[in-house]
Amino acid sequence: MPHQRTYSAKAKDIKREWHLVDVDGKVLGRVATQIATLLKGKHKAMYTPSIDTGDHVVVINAEKVKITGNKPTQKLYHRHPKAGFPGALKTTDYQTLQKRHPEDIIEHAVRRMLPRNALGRQMMTKLKIYAGDKHPHVAQKPAARAVVA
Repeated sequence: MPHQRTYSAKAKDIKREWHLVDVDGKVLGRVATQIATLLKGKHKAMYTPSIDTGDHVVVINAEKVKITGNKPTQKLYHRHPKAGFPGALKTTDYQTLQKRHPEDIIEHAVRRMLPRNALGRQMMTKLKIYAGDKHPHVAQKPAARAVVA
C-alpha cells in the first residue's frame, strides 16, 4: 500500500472569505469559539496548523453579547499598562468594560482561544469588531454566518 503524504496548505492556495457574525443575545464563550474557528481556518478541508488559512470575521452588536452565571458581577479584566512594573496592575470589572469598550470583551475572549505567537497575532488582524450594527466592510460582501448559542 503506497504511503499517503499529509496535505500542507500553501499561501497561494488560500482563498479568504468574509463572514458577518451578529452576536446580539448570544453567549460570549460559545460565540468566541466559533469566531476563533473561522479565524484559524479549522472549518476548511485545507486546514494546516502552522499556516494561517482562516477567513476574515466582522462582528456586529458587540454591546449586546450575553454572559452567564455570576460573571456580570464577578468577572475582572487585568492589564499592565506599564509593562514590567508589578505595582502597575490595572483591574476593570465586566460591567465597566461593557459600557466603555464592548468590543474589547469579544476581542479578549477570542484572543485567548488563538495561538499565543506570531501566527495568533496574524489571525487577530482579520477580526473586526463593532459595538453597533453598522460596519464599514460592505464592499467585501461578508456572508451572514449563523452562530449557535
